[in-house]
Amino acid sequence: MFVSLKPLVLASNSPRRRAYFEDLGLHFTVWSADVDEQLRAGEDPEHLVLRLARDKALAVCRLFPASWIVAADTVVCVDGEVLGKPRDAEEAVAMLLALAGREHTVRTGFCVTCAAEGILVRRSVVSSVWFSDFGEDVARAYAATGEPLDKAGAYGIQGKGAFLVQRISGSYSNIVGLPLCEVLRELRRYKVVAPRHRAG
Repeated sequence: MFVSLKPLVLASNSPRRRAYFEDLGLHFTVWSADVDEQLRAGEDPEHLVLRLARDKALAVCRLFPASWIVAADTVVCVDGEVLGKPRDAEEAVAMLLALAGREHTVRTGFCVTCAAEGILVRRSVVSSVWFSDFGEDVARAYAATGEPLDKAGAYGIQGKGAFLVQRISGSYSNIVGLPLCEVLRELRRYKVVAPRHRAG
């Protein structure tokens, strides 16, 4: 569908973000950044994801100054609290029960940058998710699959956790971890990628 016009690096280990770029047909390099992802005192979710996306992008940018770097960070929020990845199955169950039968938000911040061209763009996208009402037995059954342990908010909408979701409002790809519409808009704006022309 799309072709990379300039060197492109995805600054993420996430298989979901990588799959999105692969599905688009892009040629890119994967290089993850090791940054401190701790929430700072008084930091709201939007500032958190924008800061982490920038920090990840700049860390990788130093290694690939002539390339275009895309980095992102996603958090789940309920009642103003940021839910990261659970430490263990018990914390996963607690997170799932906190989300059961109600609405929460998923916010992703992303950064597109290129040192050689002096460009750094940051955006954030928020989506709303409503979970069905379920009890501890369901939460424990899902936690036992192991899927929640590497997911913010302890669930993966694109995996087994899809059965928890009653409805969403906003970008689905944002909930998965990369708001494709908005990211592609920036990459096309700076002529980093373009639609692939059909033969003939």
